[in-house]
Amino acid sequence: MFRNNKFFFPVLVALLIVTLLCAIAFGAVSIVPSDMFSALKHFFQGKGPANIYEGVFLQLRLPRVFLCAITGAILASSGVLMQGLFRNPIVEPGLVGTSAGAAFGSSVVFVLAVNMSKGIKELAGPLLVPLFAFAGGLLATFAVYTLAKTQKKVAITSLLLIGIAINAVGLSGTGFMSYIARDPQARSITFWNLGTFSGAAWNQVFITGTVAAIIFFIVLRYAKQLNTLILGEEEASYLGVDPEKLKRRIMVLNTAMVAVATSFVGVISFMGLIVPHVIRLLIGSDNRKLLPASMLLGATLMSLADMGARLLLAPAEIPVGIITSLVGAPVFIILLKKYNVLNDKGGYYA
Repeated sequence: MFRNNKFFFPVLVALLIVTLLCAIAFGAVSIVPSDMFSALKHFFQGKGPANIYEGVFLQLRLPRVFLCAITGAILASSGVLMQGLFRNPIVEPGLVGTSAGAAFGSSVVFVLAVNMSKGIKELAGPLLVPLFAFAGGLLATFAVYTLAKTQKKVAITSLLLIGIAINAVGLSGTGFMSYIARDPQARSITFWNLGTFSGAAWNQVFITGTVAAIIFFIVLRYAKQLNTLILGEEEASYLGVDPEKLKRRIMVLNTAMVAVATSFVGVISFMGLIVPHVIRLLIGSDNRKLLPASMLLGATLMSLADMGARLLLAPAEIPVGIITSLVGAPVFIILLKKYNVLNDKGGYYA
């Protein structure tokens, strides 16, 4: 529909900017543009917030909106990468164990960090939770891929069923961590598992944004190679691409950025499923366009979902993972029926 439309990306960028401005302005405390400008002016002058609205803008709303947009871009681009690797449009991090594994790794730190040596905590610093999340997510993803692979191909039915099993293992591990935790820790893990941006801080924005920017730059260089996988692994090898090496690299990079986001905001499902599918319908399956477009739309939709989470029951707040799941689950069912993947027919791009 929009494959050769030169205004497609400018419209996505404009839509993202408008959404971010609305997300900053609206909430339990409304912030007018004059307070935004004065807060930024005082910040660059080295002064503190002049009133409560400036404080809310700088210390709460702005880092939350930025973290939300970065997370949306991460999850959407992750969906593109995983769908490209498995050559199937219904794969996303929440379905193949990446998110559940990362959640378990993070919960281990939440509960057992007090028993870890002081040297380890000082060495890792704020990266302690993301590192454990990365280890858990990587282990779960490779387990699903390895177990689902038979005769040099990955059957989608096996992938989904094994993904369900690995997800169950990860969720059980997280549940056990909640069980042995003290009450405040257990409550924290429970709400974190539903996905929330309520604890957003500038150090989280910096860590997540840095990791995402580096990985985005790297994976965009692999976009052309991912396109060759649409033809099949054997055909891709004829074109000079090593499919196994490409898969390993992409899975490591993908798990790294998903794990960092999950470690800070919890498990948010289906964003990596909905966005790539919508963009693919609009501009096709060329990953060179699909990846950046999905990043922009993912950031926009995640910001909208979080804004809804803050406004629907204001001043109370709904975990954003509930909203994405309520929207994403029906979409997932529709895709299952459309591609008839339960019979392993029609699910592949090739």
